[in-house]
Amino acid sequence: MSCKTIHTQVVVVGSGPSGYSSAFRCADLGLDTILVEKYSCLGGVCLNVGCIPSKSLLHIAKVIREAKSLADVGVEFLNPVIDIHKICTWKNKVINNFNFGIKKMADKRNINVIFGSAKFLNRNSIFIKGKTEDIIIAFDNIVLAVGSSPRKLSYVPSNDSRIWDSTSALSIPIIPKNLLIIGSGIIGLEIATIYSSLGSKVDVVDSSSNLLSHLDRDIVKMFYNAVSRDFNIFLNSEISKIISNKQGLLVSRSIDNNNDIQETKLYDAILVSVGRVPNLTSLGIDKIGLHVNNHGFIEVNDKLCTNISNIYAIGDIVGQPMLAHKGIHQGHIVAEIISGKNHYFDPYVIPCVLYTDPEVAWVGVTEKTAIENNIEYESVVFPWSALGRAVASNYSNGMTKLIFDVKTRKVIGGSVVGSNAGELLGEIGLAIEMGCDVEDIALTIHAHPTLYESINLSAQMFQGTITDLINVKVK
Repeated sequence: MSCKTIHTQVVVVGSGPSGYSSAFRCADLGLDTILVEKYSCLGGVCLNVGCIPSKSLLHIAKVIREAKSLADVGVEFLNPVIDIHKICTWKNKVINNFNFGIKKMADKRNINVIFGSAKFLNRNSIFIKGKTEDIIIAFDNIVLAVGSSPRKLSYVPSNDSRIWDSTSALSIPIIPKNLLIIGSGIIGLEIATIYSSLGSKVDVVDSSSNLLSHLDRDIVKMFYNAVSRDFNIFLNSEISKIISNKQGLLVSRSIDNNNDIQETKLYDAILVSVGRVPNLTSLGIDKIGLHVNNHGFIEVNDKLCTNISNIYAIGDIVGQPMLAHKGIHQGHIVAEIISGKNHYFDPYVIPCVLYTDPEVAWVGVTEKTAIENNIEYESVVFPWSALGRAVASNYSNGMTKLIFDVKTRKVIGGSVVGSNAGELLGEIGLAIEMGCDVEDIALTIHAHPTLYESINLSAQMFQGTITDLINVKVK
């Protein structure tokens, strides 16, 4: 196979949200840019086997649940007929449209897109193993955006098609009668939401003692009370054995982390969802002396530069949170830095959303982190049972919670549980980034009836001007 050498100012390895955003911004800033992608289509995990397909399926799940909930108010539908083939066709159409759009935007920017796997030759060049030809790319700067992969468990059989990771689960190979999900993180809970809506009986098992341990307990309690009607969550429980046979997957698990107390159950499929690991094994970073931390992530400074001055890293490979929007922002920052601008990555907040039903969304400081950092704070909670739009839409099972710094009277955090909770984070995140006082939110007129007015009402509670609830601050 032939091998040629080309030179570029910037090469970006990985075409997920972090990578293509960085490449596009580099090109817009006038830099000669090459984008390298290992797989046959652009978009990375997020577009092809992650964020977008999961949200497509979660939309279907939400519609099914909402249709069922209308029986309580006098509207009943027949049980839905689930056509896996049509669902996957629609999901793939959504993905393909974005694939096409990304490639078209790359072409419009005159970005050279090369498909193949990359490996460092030295600190200034990489070797690309392509399908039709091998290429050596000599570069001035390189941006690593190669993403992450599902973490594997050693005790789980690796050669059984009924044992899934998130990628295979989102392809909807079957709708299992009984589905076990190992891991109660965001991915596991979202897939539990999908399959329980499609008709599976779902058990979520986790060895930890707390569900969503980084969130405040009142938020988690409301979430748990809602989803426990749809699927089971077993904490303090470890899988001790999995036996594959023709009838299914026979699973033994401990109860209350006591191996002397075991429960055995037969499942049709198992999803392993215990986190993700950075895709660094094939890059040859050891050869060039690139530093990684104790958790296996690439070490970077606030300019997203590694210990090698012309090598940058962004997205999942630099650590938590492993979120597309974090990586996109990092991609833009890196492009600005390479072009000579004095920019750096130091956000006040990075919003997070759990796209279950109900959704859970949070940004900034929680009560837990406020206590850990000795911040004098006050939290206020506005219940959606008093929120006109929520009650009228049959969404009253929700809450909006804001955290205020008592000394500065600024909002420093917020959490929301409820339908479309993620859509409320924009105002809260912007308020934190801009250093808004409580008055800025409380005195801004919000449309009524809406879900987002709960942010305004929460601010009124802290301010002591609330009229939609009993005002406990009235003297």
